[in-house]
Amino acid sequence: MAMTASSGLAQDAGSNSAAGQAERSPFVRTTELLTPYQPGKPLITLSLGEPQHPVPAFVGPVLAKYTADFGRYPLAKGIEPFRRAAANWLSTRFRLPRPVDPETEILVLNGSREGLFFAAITAARLASPRKGRPVILMPNPFYPAYGAGARAAGCEHVYLPTTLANGFLPDLDSLDEALLSRTVAMFIASPANPQGSVASPEYFARLKQLADRYGFFILSDECYSEIYTKQAPGSALECAGPDFANVIAFQSLSKRSNLPGMRVGFAAGDRKFLAAFLELRNVAAPQVPVPLQHVAVAAYSDETHVEENRRLYRIKFDLADQILGSRYGYVRPAGGFCVWLDVSDRGGDEAAAVRLYRDAGVRVIPGSYLARLQNDGSNPGAGYIRLALVSDSESTAEALHRLVEILE
Repeated sequence: MAMTASSGLAQDAGSNSAAGQAERSPFVRTTELLTPYQPGKPLITLSLGEPQHPVPAFVGPVLAKYTADFGRYPLAKGIEPFRRAAANWLSTRFRLPRPVDPETEILVLNGSREGLFFAAITAARLASPRKGRPVILMPNPFYPAYGAGARAAGCEHVYLPTTLANGFLPDLDSLDEALLSRTVAMFIASPANPQGSVASPEYFARLKQLADRYGFFILSDECYSEIYTKQAPGSALECAGPDFANVIAFQSLSKRSNLPGMRVGFAAGDRKFLAAFLELRNVAAPQVPVPLQHVAVAAYSDETHVEENRRLYRIKFDLADQILGSRYGYVRPAGGFCVWLDVSDRGGDEAAAVRLYRDAGVRVIPGSYLARLQNDGSNPGAGYIRLALVSDSESTAEALHRLVEILE
């Protein structure tokens, strides 16, 4: 049966008493939670999803070659070699209905985070008038930039719980017509952060049908698409039709190429949306330095470093399989580098995070900090902790052994 926003999905959260805490950075909240304590052993940080694998060897030489280009302002749309490289990579990596046009269907981003933020504003401006306050849908838990963008756009947030029961993806069948008729955009992450779930082609096709029927945009966060163990995740663009209408995919080199500090990514898809997106970015968004775009050209033209990256993550997930087994509901994720552990019977997520930090020197993030309250008062992240397996394999193994020792 269809579920209305008022009966189960969470709206805005602005009216509940936890809203002030919920809108703050989960990393700041974790720091405040742990500040009264000292780590009981040498600290191993698994809370921040910041890749720690080596920076690709080509980065330095490319930067040296194009250093002089730091002396000029970049164009907001990106240099032509970057847009061509990103379009070629997309067409090679995914089974697209047709090749992406680098002139009208690719925009460079200063990392996917700011792109996702400004995309919410663009969607609210571009969508046709809604009957009632415009809505932006997002999974719950979710990447904080989604909520920040929806708030800046002046839209109502509706949080769609992603739980074990629905495969850690929003339940599209729970969305009723009244809600969808007010929707201007829906954020979807595949692979998901934090659970690592991957949307199937059928899921994306169903979402595309809803977007076309109700006239909203799909903002598909695919920054973890290149980190997987077995089957390569697909893209929403694969199910977007020959004109990519209503679908925009967001990519980043932070995870794929171990370049979180470089802040380069791109948006691709619906050309009407991207034209409006560019207009907004021309006056409001940070530009991407030209030398960094040239590094990105090299990155999107090379798969060797990406394959090595996957190999290193595979080793760490092999360790997690061995050390965690089936404890805490652990299942090797389909994509991404995060582990989502159920510690509800170990005192809950905040208590487990404190114990792990205080007694084991392992820093993790409480799952409730990554989510928002639903209308029924539940938090889909409560009782879970998120681990990002970004450290080297030795540190990862040590942290997992300590975790089991303390929680058991």
